Amino acid sequence: MTRDTIRFYEKKGLISLSYNERRDNNYKEYSEEILEKLITIKRLKGFGFTLNEASEILEMITLNEATCNNISHKISQKVDLLDEKLKELTNIRSMLIEGAKKCRDGCIPNKPDDNCLIIVPESA
Repeated sequence: MTRDTIRFYEKKGLISLSYNERRDNNYKEYSEEILEKLITIKRLKGFGFTLNEASEILEMITLNEATCNNISHKISQKVDLLDEKLKELTNIRSMLIEGAKKCRDGCIPNKPDDNCLIIVPESA
C-alpha cells in the first residue's frame, strides 16, 4: 500500500494512530495490530468489498462478532449485489450491441458527418 492510501484509511477512520505511536521525528510507527488491519482491508478490497463494507467488517472483528455465520451472511449479501450488477451490466451490454447494430443498419443522417440519429435526435 502506498503512504497516501494508508493516510486515506486513517482519515476515514479505518485505522487510528495515537500521538504516542509517533517517533520523535513525527514519523508514524504502526503496530502489528494496525498492520493486520491494513492486510485485512487489502484482502476485503480484493474480494470486491467497498471501504464502507470493509469498515463494517473491521468493526465486527473488533467486537469479536466476525463469526463464520456473520461473515458468510456479509459475503452472501455481496454476492447478491454482484448478481444484480451483473444483470444490469448484461442489460446495458445488450442495449449497446443493439444500438450499434441500429447505427450500422438504419442510421441515415442528412449528411455523412452529422451525429448519429440513434444517439442525438435531429432536433438537437
